[in-house]
Amino acid sequence: MANQDIYPGFKNLGHVYRNLPTPALYSQIIRRREGLIAHEGPIVVRTGQYTGRSPNDKFIVRDRFNSKKVWWGKVNRPIEPEVYKALEARLRAYFQGRDIYVHDCYAGADPKYRLALRVINESAWANLFARNMFRRDPDQAKKSDFVPEFTVLHAPNFKANPEIDGTNSEAFIIANFTEKTIIIGGTAYAGEIKKSVFSVMNYLLPQQRVLGMHCSANQGPNGDVAIFFGLSGTGKTTLSSDPHRTLIGDDEHGWSNNGIFNYEGGCYAKVINLSPEAEPEIYACTRRFGTILENVAIDHATRLIDLNDGSLTVNTRASYPLNFIPNSDSDGLAEHPTNIIMLTADAFGVMPPIAKMTPAQAMYHFLSGYTAKVAGTERGITEPQATFSACFGAPFMVLHPTVYADLLGKKIRKHKVNCWLINTGWTEGPYGVGHRMPIKQTRAMIHAALGGALDDVEFTPDPIFQVLVPKEVPGVPGEMLQPKATWADKRAYTATAKKLAGLFAENFKEYSEYATEEIKAAAPKV
Repeated sequence: MANQDIYPGFKNLGHVYRNLPTPALYSQIIRRREGLIAHEGPIVVRTGQYTGRSPNDKFIVRDRFNSKKVWWGKVNRPIEPEVYKALEARLRAYFQGRDIYVHDCYAGADPKYRLALRVINESAWANLFARNMFRRDPDQAKKSDFVPEFTVLHAPNFKANPEIDGTNSEAFIIANFTEKTIIIGGTAYAGEIKKSVFSVMNYLLPQQRVLGMHCSANQGPNGDVAIFFGLSGTGKTTLSSDPHRTLIGDDEHGWSNNGIFNYEGGCYAKVINLSPEAEPEIYACTRRFGTILENVAIDHATRLIDLNDGSLTVNTRASYPLNFIPNSDSDGLAEHPTNIIMLTADAFGVMPPIAKMTPAQAMYHFLSGYTAKVAGTERGITEPQATFSACFGAPFMVLHPTVYADLLGKKIRKHKVNCWLINTGWTEGPYGVGHRMPIKQTRAMIHAALGGALDDVEFTPDPIFQVLVPKEVPGVPGEMLQPKATWADKRAYTATAKKLAGLFAENFKEYSEYATEEIKAAAPKV
């Protein structure tokens, strides 16, 4: 394949490694000293200065085709086409004389909506990441005829000059919807690759009336589908990886008129303090050949890893193919959901651990996207801090949040989906007083909701958050279901709950003009 055919403007490349299998990529990683092989086979890599996403360095090229479509602001920052062209030209020049790794793949399990991707990396381990995370065509004969619809150029060692390139720092993640390219530089954190592609899908598919969702999904033995919305740290990946249900995907999905489909072919799980008892499927993946462990501590002498060591970052990650999960669905396709679960880790300790929502309440909480940060997670945070992220994934929503919310609301009503709010955060008081909800109890609540055990149970409205709280859940102590009952200081509970309700109201002002009266009435009572 000629250099120009790999990517327009490419010339004088070094060796081109295209669609290498995992063992061959391992050989390249070791030869180039990009990582270490740990005990039992995973590859351990470091991402340097950037150990997580860099939202302030993410841009979208603004032109006449998308200027009125994109939700411009703090999430989607514009960059002008001329600035992009200059930076992209320098990036192409950077690749001259260098070996590159090319992976041809797809985003989207549904052939009708999938996006053909070409991912070009300067490092072998990032190419293995792309191989793990995106979907491959099982027909190898088609590889030679592959024509990408979008191309990702990934060069962590190429750094931008903010004064020249209009970026905020040396790092940049830029999507160009007209040129159909994504360029990434200055950061080795591989999550930028998958999330930038996710953002592209969330721009393209809603315009075809397909809802893009930051969610995990699984399927019961009777074919019932559940999707789990939630921000990082709420348990989305953990709770969807259930030995009693088939995993469809752990992070990114679309919902079309035919049902739901996974965008990805792999999982990208947080592994800090991972427990073999609580999360056996994911834990087993950290001990497998083909898994990439980002910033996980390793003993260089014994090659043993330590998942409890957060000295480099608490955002340690594992990337592995979806089929590493024993009960996963390789097709990535499923029927319309029967249940929607919205996860929040409420560090204030005032939201019920499980509640049923009306469609209007589900729309309200989808637009709110609430969870809470706790002391110690970021510099300067000394008490619980509310975090709102529209659609439970605002950084990846390119269109206005109400576009996604409108699609969700119509699908909930059309398919008569049960909607649940699950608090995986604190009970018996706020962070620092109470304790985190036991995962065993959370799983029992979810199993009850999905299995129909709550169909005939009596519900009562929460006096402040209005959602419907069941009076009993099999296998869960009754007093745990009412958060106020678990607090020693009842007045403190009421004051804290009202404070959180006020934060919800303040956040929702941004969407108030777009919301119906029914959705506004679903808000917590201040």
